[in-house]
Amino acid sequence: MTSNIAPRSRTRVAVEAHSLRDLYESSEILRVVNVWDAVSTKVVSELAKTRAIATAGHGIAAAHGYPDGEHIPFELMLAALERIVSATELPVSADLDGGFGDAGEAVRRAIGVGISGANIEDQLRPLNESVEVMRAAVQAGEKEDVPFVLNARTDALVKGGDRPREDSIADAIERGRAYLDVGAQCIFVPGVLTADETRTLVEGIGVRRVSVIGLPGALTAAEYEALGVARISYGPMPQNVALTSLKRLGASLLADGVIPEDTEKLNNF
Repeated sequence: MTSNIAPRSRTRVAVEAHSLRDLYESSEILRVVNVWDAVSTKVVSELAKTRAIATAGHGIAAAHGYPDGEHIPFELMLAALERIVSATELPVSADLDGGFGDAGEAVRRAIGVGISGANIEDQLRPLNESVEVMRAAVQAGEKEDVPFVLNARTDALVKGGDRPREDSIADAIERGRAYLDVGAQCIFVPGVLTADETRTLVEGIGVRRVSVIGLPGALTAAEYEALGVARISYGPMPQNVALTSLKRLGASLLADGVIPEDTEKLNNF
């Protein structure tokens, strides 16, 4: 891949990885508003309370016309990540789906374009296989002299099927502990979690070691923070909200509406 974007130095990526790790370990929950391209990154980066940038794999894929789930070619995903990194001075954590067939190589190349952390899904593979995926991601960072911040995602809840909910929670805890043992910083358990379920996950995995997603019906960031959660992200929802606004604006304009007077100019570089 060729690019005229000036890459981050390996030293800088390592420093940003340390900063990102500190944010996970802070008593204040890390709030990340997921982005999908350079302009969304610029808008979110300029918000006063933004401490780090996190990409939405689903959002990046959709922006390029692909469905979620590693259907987007990895080279195209990598190019999108490089553009996102170039649009911010903050640490960037990427959504690398399930590792695109080789989690270690995906992390190595992501570091090369300035990424200092990532989500990688276990996709509910057998536990021993999932552990090796997470181990490969962590070891790739070590080989690059970057303390890469792995937010290891378990799909124990979202792909648990019709098994009892408590069994899925127990599976998430078992998997989470195993991923922490091979060097993951945090365990991402997507799904709408109740306070009791969140408390059980934090007790089983560890304080400031659980990452959640903010979906309709979920708790607030402050409520998750009080329960010991490390990070809350919002996945494809920010893009969904933006596109909903575009759809409504388009309908209004096609019905002879006008651009709202309070509209800001946010897309200038």
